Amino acid sequence: MTGFAIKGWCPSALRPMPSGDGLVVRLRPRGGRLSSAQAAGIAELAARHGNGLIDVTGRANLQIRGVSEESHRPLVEGLDRLGLVDAELQSENQRNVVLAPFWTQGDDTQALAAELEQALAGQRLGLPEKFGFAVDCGESRVLAQAPADIRIERGIDGDLIVRADGAPLGRTLAREEAIGAAIALAEWFVASGGVRDRRGRMATHVATGKLPDMFAGRTQPAPALAVPDPGLVASGALVGFAFGQLQSETLSDLATLAPGLRLTPWRMMLTEGVRAMPQHPGLVMRADDPLLRVIACTGAPTCPEAFAETRELAASLAPHVPAGTRLHVSGCTKGCAHPVPSALTLVGTADGFDLVRDGSPRDVPAMRGLARTAILADPVAVLGGR
Repeated sequence: MTGFAIKGWCPSALRPMPSGDGLVVRLRPRGGRLSSAQAAGIAELAARHGNGLIDVTGRANLQIRGVSEESHRPLVEGLDRLGLVDAELQSENQRNVVLAPFWTQGDDTQALAAELEQALAGQRLGLPEKFGFAVDCGESRVLAQAPADIRIERGIDGDLIVRADGAPLGRTLAREEAIGAAIALAEWFVASGGVRDRRGRMATHVATGKLPDMFAGRTQPAPALAVPDPGLVASGALVGFAFGQLQSETLSDLATLAPGLRLTPWRMMLTEGVRAMPQHPGLVMRADDPLLRVIACTGAPTCPEAFAETRELAASLAPHVPAGTRLHVSGCTKGCAHPVPSALTLVGTADGFDLVRDGSPRDVPAMRGLARTAILADPVAVLGGR
């Protein structure tokens, strides 16, 4: 890539997003995987051209934080040498694919994801920038809770299906038909006005009853598994990061342990082939770690949209969140870190925190205007509703 243009506003490599700690540069590794050389290279570039902080996002992407206007170009040039930048912005924005990380070489999940990325790179579909695809072709679905608008997955009978997010059933297809059907469904979404629906998402569009029979299908998806915990799995070690953020040194260390790192939508990475859990102070490695019960955005002052600091509060509350319950602390009603419902959601406002039960940051709160000091003084009463 040479002579790239940097324009406008978009969280990507070519168009970074301004934030309170500088520019945020987002990467979409192909196939959801980084080679050890790529991971080491990202760590070095993040330390040299950013503030050394790296986010693992809920869409299985990476974000390099603290980049300046002056350091952005040399950062992108370095990323390009690692093979991590698309030739042009349209391709980068449209190549929004998350795949189940537990694939084996050449299986349907890996192969179909590669074919889908190639198909998306060769077309201009006019999709919204948050519109995404999930490829989840194991016997059970592991991406059921991951954000996606079109899903290639298994039906309950084991056959491949293509399913519009929000539709209960999918269309059974032969292996060679799946990518074409997914692209056709995306084209229908645009042609039928899906981009004009609220937030431009498939589930919202499907809820209007517009999905044609040819896309609705008749096959129930395979059973969905719960979000996995950190630990050893068949393909390596799954390691987590508090609030999905790690230091460049942590990524550099992980790069020395495995031939590759696979990104996940659970703000974890899978270190390929590792047979013992890595030991590093920046990792979440236990399934019972209270930090796994809380989600928080970057909050104030890092995010200029946020009304409150979020992560220190979330970390303080984590031990008081019951096992099996999820607390989301959001700096504003946008809910960027977790836009879907949680059992408990604290939302920063100009008047303090609102508490939403069994909802998202946009839903009607059960309590309003909670002071941070009051929450910390009796977290059990606030979270438990006494």
